[in-house]
Amino acid sequence: MLHTDARARLVSSAEQLFAERGIDGASLREITRNAGQKNATALQYHFGDRDGILRAIIAKHDPEIEERRHALLDEIEAHEPRTLAELSAAYVRPLIPKLKPGDGGPAFLIVVAELMYGATRTIDEDDPLHLILTGSTDSMRRWGRLVRPLLPEGTIGEPFHRRFTAMRFAHLEFGRRARSGPKRSDRLFTAQLIDLVAAILQAPLGDETRRLVDGRRRTSTTRID
Repeated sequence: MLHTDARARLVSSAEQLFAERGIDGASLREITRNAGQKNATALQYHFGDRDGILRAIIAKHDPEIEERRHALLDEIEAHEPRTLAELSAAYVRPLIPKLKPGDGGPAFLIVVAELMYGATRTIDEDDPLHLILTGSTDSMRRWGRLVRPLLPEGTIGEPFHRRFTAMRFAHLEFGRRARSGPKRSDRLFTAQLIDLVAAILQAPLGDETRRLVDGRRRTSTTRID
């Protein structure tokens, strides 16, 4: 029980300080001290390193988000045809309750936004973002399978990764909203964010973009030969 309480206090302290100062702006020692832990190495004992505590922050909020997203995906899978608008809602709506104060939800959104902003295209299983991109019960893989056949031609995979682009945009907007403080209502924010995520997902490649991509592929093929 003592270990459980200590872990929970460390996670709450980390999400608070990371949200306030940035992920690299708070030292592990400060997080430990802010959590009321006398042992200066308590965080390392429980989580190992900075990535470990970041994974713990995401894991704290993940089950609630997963449950909501699966429920929405159940509704979507129960009918045909499916649309990118409703799938965009299935990505956005499960995160909306995290904007409300209490249990570190806004801090979590700010931390994830920073992680998404700095993300590269190679995210392995040890990366804190891996859980965001998959979900502990695979809601994101399920979401991705439903979205994929609806995406415009040429937007899947290199160099665009359209699903990830939409996800990154959504999280940056959530981080901005969370940082600005609680609002009387998030209904308009939610509706507009769903519209914008859907617009990103369904935007076709323009003629100039297609020409540039085709040229890039021809150059790559020439070099391989």
